[in-house]
Formats: sequence, C-alpha cells, structure tokens
Amino acid sequence: MGAAPKQAADILTVGDMVRVVPGEEENTWHLTQVPHVQGALVALSPKDGALNALVGGFNFVHNKFNRATQALRQPGSNFKPFIYASALEQGFTPATTINDAPVVLNDNDLEASWRPENYSKKFYGPTRLREALYRSRNLVSIRILRSIGIDTATDYLTGFGFDKTRIPQNLSLSLGSADVTPLELVTGYAGLANQGYKVAPYFINRMENAAGKTLYQAQPATVCPGCEYSEPSTSIPSNIEAIDLTTVQEAATASGEDTDKLQLSGSKISQLPIAAQIMEPQAAYMIYDIMQDVITHGTGRRALSLKRSDIAGKTGTTNDQKDAWFSGFNKDVVATAWVGFDQPSTLGRREFGGSAALPIWIDFMEVALADSPDEAVNKPDGIISRRIDPETGLLAYPGQENAVFEIFPADKVPTEVATGPGQAAGGESQTDDIF
Repeated sequence: MGAAPKQAADILTVGDMVRVVPGEEENTWHLTQVPHVQGALVALSPKDGALNALVGGFNFVHNKFNRATQALRQPGSNFKPFIYASALEQGFTPATTINDAPVVLNDNDLEASWRPENYSKKFYGPTRLREALYRSRNLVSIRILRSIGIDTATDYLTGFGFDKTRIPQNLSLSLGSADVTPLELVTGYAGLANQGYKVAPYFINRMENAAGKTLYQAQPATVCPGCEYSEPSTSIPSNIEAIDLTTVQEAATASGEDTDKLQLSGSKISQLPIAAQIMEPQAAYMIYDIMQDVITHGTGRRALSLKRSDIAGKTGTTNDQKDAWFSGFNKDVVATAWVGFDQPSTLGRREFGGSAALPIWIDFMEVALADSPDEAVNKPDGIISRRIDPETGLLAYPGQENAVFEIFPADKVPTEVATGPGQAAGGESQTDDIF
C-alpha cells in the first residue's frame, strides 16, 4: 500500500470527495470508505424461533438484496456440527477415534478424483470425534459421513429444516458444500441450542388495528421438554397477549393442568403448539458439550472474551476464503454471522470464520446476553462421565496422569482399558476401526 501518510496532502488533493467518521477525541475525524465486502447477521430465540435481530447487508439504501434471507452460500465447516450430531445418533461417541489420514475419492458426482486436505496440510492419525470437531479436521468429517451414509445424513439434515434439493449427494457435504441462507443456518443451529427441538423463525408476533384490537397473534411451536408434540393451531384467538413458557408453566401449576396442553389466551387457557423433537436428548447434550470446546480449545477461542461458560459454536470458512462464518449460541440466543463478497471472491488469505465473522458475533452477543444468566444446560438421563485415555478413547488405566473426563450414553461406555499410552488392554496399539 505504500508508506504511511504523514499529512493529508500525501494521499489527497483539493477537489477529492472523501468520507469521514468522527474520531474518539473531540474535533477529530477519520477517513473511511464504503466497503465492497458484505455481511449478514441473524439471531433467534431457540425456544420458539422469534427473530431477535436481522441484518441483511451494509446499507439498504445502497442495495436492497437481503443477504440474511436471500443469499445462498456454502457454510463450509459451519455445517459440520450437523454431520457430527447425526453420527452421535448413529452410535458414535465423543471418544470414538477416526483416522485423520490422506484419502483419494473417486465419486461420479464430482468432476475428478478428490484429494481433500486439512487446512494445515498435515495429518494427525487416529483422532477422537470431540477433538476432530473443535479442531475442524476435514478428513475425519469425510470419514464420518462415509460411515453413516449420505442418505442417512440427508434425512437427518432435512429434520433441521434444510432444503433437500440443495443438499449435495456426495461426500463434499461433510465439508459444508450445501447451499444455505444465514436464516436457514441459524434456524438449524436453534435445534442444537435448544437440546434437539425444531422451531421455525417468525418475524411478526402480533398485529393490531387502530383501536387496539388484536388481528393476528403468532402461535409458534415452542420448546417444551417432556411434552407431546402438537401442530400449531389454525384458529388464531382474536385478543390474546404474548406468552412465554414460564408463564405457561406457572398457569399450569396454579390450575393443576399439564404444561404440555396449556397456553394463556387472555385469562383463559388453550392448547399450546409444542415443537417437534428432532434429536435424542443424549445426542443433543453431547454435541452442545463438544461445541463448547470450540470456544475453550478450538477455532472460536476469541469468544472467551465474553467470559461465559455456557456458549458454544462453530467457525466456518469455504475454499479460498470466499465465505467466513460463525454460528453460536447459549440456551437463550442463537446467532449466525456471515462475511463475504456478493460475487464470490477471496476475502484474503488470513480471513477465516474465526477472524472475519466471529468478532461480529462477539459484538452482538456481548449486548444480547448482557442480562442473560450464565447457566449450564441440564444433563439428560442416561449420560455419564468416565476418565479416558485421550489417545485411544478407551477407559484410562489406573494412575494415568494425562487422563481426561468424557461423557457417554450409558450403553456406549467403553469396556476396554488402555494399559499404556496409545495401547489397549491386550498391549496392542489401539487404531481406528472405521477406515
């Protein structure tokens, strides 16, 4: 770019038109410019899909295209949590080891032989599923998808609301080659944030006429653990107030009724539409727990600046850094941030989800969570914790100093015990049993 300017005349001449913004000090100004890069941010309530915030671009006056709802982009690694969640439903555990090794794939749906790589160009051998996700290992993701099957994964993804016609039927799906909008992606993430329930985004809560009479009241399907799923009612009460789940539960307690069938309608009680469950509680808890490690140990470490223990998320960057993503959540708010050019072009070799999109997400969540308590999600029945050998995923041997705690469904706890670093009980090196 050249040497740093020392005075305005080094870079400007009389007659130039410039844009400026006020500086932090009084009577100071800074040069600025209209950015070519664009971005989007969408935030929802994972409890019922209520829209909290939506930004579709830099300036609506300059461009009416809403990137949050209209831009179909590849999410890259931001899509991996759904593949891993499907694997957990299929019997994998956070301690399952998968081989991070080179692979060459010949797929009729791909143009040529495919030699996928990790971004680091390195290979790390047998890797636990938990570590593979928070370190975003591409080759592990591919092997996981190949193991569970593309058809199984596709059916699973449509449960989160993704359009089946835009889900590629090849292994590139594991690296996020599907086309999604930020609104679709954040809606899918709501299912991860609310412990496995499907909610639909909605923009309008209530409509009133000039006399104050309610003409329309949204009746979104609402998360209610333990309740029986029910379709939203087609009859809209003519004059009701906005409700939340706490109000419903309090009303149920006072009336002696079950919370799965109650909703306040003025002073009356009517049926509450209940969100459908799309994940087993144990799998939902495990993926939430793993995605917290993205913040504490992985590619989302910048979010530690929020000083919260209840946030989880995932970065995403597509090939040649054309799209940068971060999606994250706690139990109260789920938000997705995207950065990219309208005509896909590289953002620059140092621009990734963790550097370009995550700071936007942090700025938003710092305000959105300001009044939200830092609370852990409830552990469902059937999840237990055991000390394991971090290299093999087997139970730790007595006195093992580098053992770590891992969570498992009660029926998936390893039965073998490691006898030494990287060794199973029989003394042989423990290797990956899927490829």
